[in-house]
Order: sequence, then structure tokens, then C-alpha cells
Amino acid sequence: MLLKIKRYHIDFDPPSALLEYEVPDDCLTLLEALNFIKSKKDASLTFSQGCRSGVCGSCAVRVNGKEELACEYRPKDGDIVEALNYMPIIRDLCVDFSKGIDSLKRAKAWLSEKSDTKVDEKGEKLIEKQSDCILCSSCWSSCPVFESKSEFLGPFALTRNWRYLVDARENHKKEKIEAVINNGIWDCTLCGNCTEVCPQGIDPKSDIMMLQSKAVQFGYQNPNFASFGSFGLDF
Repeated sequence: MLLKIKRYHIDFDPPSALLEYEVPDDCLTLLEALNFIKSKKDASLTFSQGCRSGVCGSCAVRVNGKEELACEYRPKDGDIVEALNYMPIIRDLCVDFSKGIDSLKRAKAWLSEKSDTKVDEKGEKLIEKQSDCILCSSCWSSCPVFESKSEFLGPFALTRNWRYLVDARENHKKEKIEAVINNGIWDCTLCGNCTEVCPQGIDPKSDIMMLQSKAVQFGYQNPNFASFGSFGLDF
């Protein structure tokens, strides 16, 4: 089985190249194939891995243009493997996640203060799915908004904001909404790429739509709708 891997390092000349590697046909996962290459073919190949069971999210890469967890993806002959989009590449398939982590801070994706409020079973159901986020950044990599707006908060920061906004223990809900107005909910194109690639089955598109609805309840307006008036259309 032949795999094509996009190698990258600033010291390379040129810095990026698509290299081909033969791996055994019985490799059950892409991560297994990458480890075979590193141990048997090319020790300089660099990639991230952790739990090897789809829990930590550290092995996320793009395969044939789609985000996948290397520990869960079954490789096929001719697959093209490359690093995630919109994040600085450290080397080969290993990227710097710091910008994504910073977006969580900007989105205030946490409980604002300690609360004695109890979360009942219904409340748990409201935040259960979003709490499964493993921060693999697959949704971030798939988002077309970053092509034109690098300061966009990104899908996982927004869906995590929603998770805490609807938490019964959160007493500063308006503060949560205010954190995602700029470079956030109104910039999302609702294309659904993030939902499609999430390995945990989370639906960021739906969560962002809910945030938009909640923002309207707090008196905020989608600036894109407001701009329609400038055309002077009269129906």
C-alpha cells in the first residue's frame, strides 16, 4: 500500500514536499502506518499521537482533504496525508495548537464563577454532547472562514461557549454572549463542514445557530442583515 505524506520543515529546501512510502497492507489504522514509516523507513517523520483510541485528539490530520483521527482512520492505497489547516506547522504533520487554545480564552468558554446550583438530569442532557469535545481541531481545520478572517473564534470555541452558556450553574449568560459577538457567531457561514468532520458527533453548526438566536434575545443584531438596508431596496 502506497501512502503520500506532505512533509514540511522550514529547514527543508523546498520547505514542503509530497513523499511516497510503501507500508504493509495489513496496517489497520493510519497511525499504525505512520509508526511503521517512522520505525522502518524514515525516522525523521514527525507527527503527534497520544491515547491511540480516539480520546485525546492529538493525532488529527487531513486525509485526501478531509480531517481524520489517524488512530481511527483505515488507510487506503494512494491516500494523501497532510497537516491540519490554518495552524502553524511545526514539522510535517505536527501543528501548533496555541491559537486554538487562545480562542477558548477569548470566547470565555468556562463557568464564570463557582455556583452551588445543582445540575439535574435534564440539564446534563443539554451539555452532554458538547462536553465530549476533545479539542482535536478538526472543525477548525475544516472551516472556510479562516481563509479570509484569521481572528475568527472558530467552531470548537463557539460550541464550547454554548456548552457553558446553557449550564444551569452559569449566572453571567450575557457575558458569555458578548464574548462571541465580534469575530464569532455572525462570521460563521453555517456551511456545516465542522459538523461533518467532528469525530465525536458534535454539531457546532447547530450550536452556533442557537448562539445567534440567544444573541438576538439579548438585543444583538446580525450586522450582515443590517447592511441589507444600505441597498435601498423597497418591497
